[in-house]
Amino acid sequence: MGVRVPPSAYFSSIQMPTEKRVQRVESVLSQRQSDLVVVLENLRNTHNANAVLRTMDLFGVQHLYIINTMNEPFPINEAITTGADRWLTLHPFFSVKACMEELTQRGFQIYATSLTSDSVPVASMDYCGKRAIVFGNEKLGVSEEILRWTHKNISIPMKGMVRSFNLSVSVALILYEALRQREEKNYQGGLPVEEKEELRRRWLHSASR
Repeated sequence: MGVRVPPSAYFSSIQMPTEKRVQRVESVLSQRQSDLVVVLENLRNTHNANAVLRTMDLFGVQHLYIINTMNEPFPINEAITTGADRWLTLHPFFSVKACMEELTQRGFQIYATSLTSDSVPVASMDYCGKRAIVFGNEKLGVSEEILRWTHKNISIPMKGMVRSFNLSVSVALILYEALRQREEKNYQGGLPVEEKEELRRRWLHSASR
């Protein structure tokens, strides 16, 4: 025969979020961007991949699309993300086509970071509207398959001898420019009501654990 636990004992074991935590969640949700998303294609450096999550959370970019054609799981390292993965929405894909089709059907313009002859400097692009920014493999860059789907290719001006920034630095530079433009133009790319409510429930539950 089991031991009966008084209801009061059960409820006292649940740690309710503090008023300060509730206010923090509401403040962050009010600034979250849902129509500016990051896409990572076949990353191999897990340190870089996890650093991107932290960067996205700090810039208020909610959605990360992860393409991994090798069918490998995305390895979360909380020592690097500092828990940022708890506050983001991750969308795993095992093919480029499936990911690009979903973004296109949802009305996103797809920008690829690529040093092609038609690349446009990052500050010359318009980031107000549905924008998906693709970052490729650290060694090979974005694939030719990705480039067949992109509306524009963007690059970060460089003046040194090396040919590329670290991935997480590239993400930070481009997101900074995108958010700078949105703020300057008073563009509101916030969360839909239903998504905001779902995130509120999830975040407050996570914060109370």
